[in-house]
Amino acid sequence: MPEQPAVPPTPPVPLRALLAREDLALRQIGGPADAGTVLHGAHVSEMADPYPYLLGGELLLTAGVHFAEADGPASRFDDYVGRIVAAGGAALGFGVAPVHDTVPGALVEACDAHGLPLVEVAPRTTFAAVARAVWQLMERARTAELRRVTEAQQGLAAAASRPDPVPSVLRQLARRVGGRAVLYGPQGTQIAAAGPVTGAEEALAGLARRLTPHGPSTAGDSTASGVRLAAYALGASRGFVLGVAFPRREAGDHAIASVAAVLLTLLTGARRTGSDAARSAALVRVLLGGAPEDVAALLGGERWTVVHARADEAEPGPLAASALGAALGSPLVDPASDVVRVLVPAEREPGPVPGWTMGVSAVVEASRWPLADTQAARALARARATRTALVRHGGRTALAALVPPDAAAEHARALLAPLAAASPALTETLRTWLSLHGSWDRTAVALSVHRNTVRQRIARCAALLDADLDDADVRMELWFALGHG
Repeated sequence: MPEQPAVPPTPPVPLRALLAREDLALRQIGGPADAGTVLHGAHVSEMADPYPYLLGGELLLTAGVHFAEADGPASRFDDYVGRIVAAGGAALGFGVAPVHDTVPGALVEACDAHGLPLVEVAPRTTFAAVARAVWQLMERARTAELRRVTEAQQGLAAAASRPDPVPSVLRQLARRVGGRAVLYGPQGTQIAAAGPVTGAEEALAGLARRLTPHGPSTAGDSTASGVRLAAYALGASRGFVLGVAFPRREAGDHAIASVAAVLLTLLTGARRTGSDAARSAALVRVLLGGAPEDVAALLGGERWTVVHARADEAEPGPLAASALGAALGSPLVDPASDVVRVLVPAEREPGPVPGWTMGVSAVVEASRWPLADTQAARALARARATRTALVRHGGRTALAALVPPDAAAEHARALLAPLAAASPALTETLRTWLSLHGSWDRTAVALSVHRNTVRQRIARCAALLDADLDDADVRMELWFALGHG
């Protein structure tokens, strides 16, 4: 049996939708009626043999120029239609003007014999109008497909966040594709399923068994009843497989199932990985009084760096904090406040991450985690004050390290209280102005304001603080306070 030509990867358009366009006045006069024919494009050709010019799935439009006489041998029409079918053409549109007054009867008979829909194109309808209508319908189909996939993605993501994520994702997937979704375990046993029974369960299980740990990641098949089957391997070498039975062919089904496969890969992987269990054990031991140096071995490292990070825009959520941890190469993330803290193994040197301002501690052993936490906090304060993406803790002991953090914070709040009560813009202007060594122009550029605005704000700061901002000691004390406020 000859190999069927592959159709282009475009949204299919039902032929009946094109025929329903009243402005085109198209009429099907041959071939099977309402056979579920779909179009993947439109192509105009007057070649006697259109086979080399078709990709498959097209509506071929012709005025019959290659038929010198409408009453020629019937074999000519049969050969012509046969070549269209062999090339994968979906339908034939015949224009009755300007070459022919009517569609040749032999062409109608040939289309009936080969099962190719034949559409009569009225004299007032141009081929360009027909082709444009096909592309318009394809665009609508693409928009509908994208909307359907997007809504399914949102539903699947919400299902994955439920207390019973795996069954919830399977139920959501089955509902979205109108079929059945099954999760198979490493030994091919059915773990969970959702959706109506299709009668293809045995075939679906057999398809899933083809996906060995070191084999292909996806497989597709179809049953005699017309149900489409697909299987997706969930992660490398884990043995979990998602099987899906689609009772009908709809655009976007594969994309929706692929999203579900990714989510299930994450969910099943979380249950099988030993790193999660080790982190959980480390947490329990710390809570029960274990020493950090004894717990660190469970986390896979002996020397560590602490990173404090603050988002440049809105307050970060859990997903943004997790993404930051992934960028730094560590899953040990604490997003409990506006400052995200990350514990990073020493071999992964933290670098700048777009959208974040970060302070990085020195490399320490687990017993010195609290000290590294303080170092990272101070480095972040310096990074924010100097508008630097990343500041690392220096090797020398800073003067600020001699002051207890609580005392420094209390002093900062008291000193800067007049500015905080007046306007947050004053505090930020003073911070920027000091970091730029009192430059009016550079401060104006950094704050995107006029230099006179900077002068007015700094004068206002001096008045509220009752301080001489030209005094180096005053500037030093204010800089210290801004770093601990």
